[in-house]
Amino acid sequence: MAAARRFAILTLLALGVAGAPARAEEPTRAAHGEAEHACLDQKERRAEIESGRLIRLSAAIRAAKSRMPGTVVRVRLCHGHDGLVYVLTVLAHDGKVARIVVDAVKGTFVGGL
Repeated sequence: MAAARRFAILTLLALGVAGAPARAEEPTRAAHGEAEHACLDQKERRAEIESGRLIRLSAAIRAAKSRMPGTVVRVRLCHGHDGLVYVLTVLAHDGKVARIVVDAVKGTFVGGL
């Protein structure tokens, strides 16, 4: 039962429907450290996920947690320098917050913000 619930939550996060509704004033480009990543809107995310080209979100989360163990609190699918990337916000066990960037096609660690 817990695995099914976790899968449902991860799927909702990937589709961008979990959490607070998007505000009209929220720009497509993320602020601060994510400025170089133009993130996809819900329609674009769905199209990319349905294309089958992207790695599973669970694989991106594993890649991020291998760099910084903790809880993934936010995931965005964005355009990076070499294609699509997952930008994951991780809350570490010691309270630190980091943004980990994972290639959305290859599943490799791209960098941190």
